[in-house]
Amino acid sequence: MKSYRDASRTTAGNLRSVVVRSVVRPGQFVVAAAWKDKAAWDAHVAAPATKEFREKLASLRNAPADDRFHNSLSVGPMDLASGAVYGVTHVDVIPPQKDNAIVALKALGEASRAAAGNVRFEIVQQTNRPNHFTVFEIWRSREAFDANGMSAHQREFRDKLAGMAGALYDERLYEILN
Repeated sequence: MKSYRDASRTTAGNLRSVVVRSVVRPGQFVVAAAWKDKAAWDAHVAAPATKEFREKLASLRNAPADDRFHNSLSVGPMDLASGAVYGVTHVDVIPPQKDNAIVALKALGEASRAAAGNVRFEIVQQTNRPNHFTVFEIWRSREAFDANGMSAHQREFRDKLAGMAGALYDERLYEILN
């Protein structure tokens, strides 16, 4: 995972490549990468190092790789933090509620970026399923993450989401892989 991350960072068109590991299931990872454009991503996927990584991964995995491609919806500065708590949340709404979800997610993003202890809070929208979103957040501590989870803006968001959700609010915690 580390060598893939490092190789990705040196590839033309890479804006960011971060690998985080589940705090509950240490064999579960998320690679959060941002690319200048689809052509840069396509070139990366075709590169021998990427193909070699995927072959190695195939022999170790217990589930297939789950590539999800997104467009930015609501993002802030690209800061990272060692020792921080990383959250990755999948938000799935029923298709007729997509636009209402976008409004609610953008409000959540703005409020969370202003919350004490927040390092980064980004919301992206899947390209192939526009009613599916991913929230990638970084908090200075577990206490800051938990405080935000009980904040008025989080509670208001979750109340709104309850009427539009197409699946459970899938919130998972991770730590950076150094």
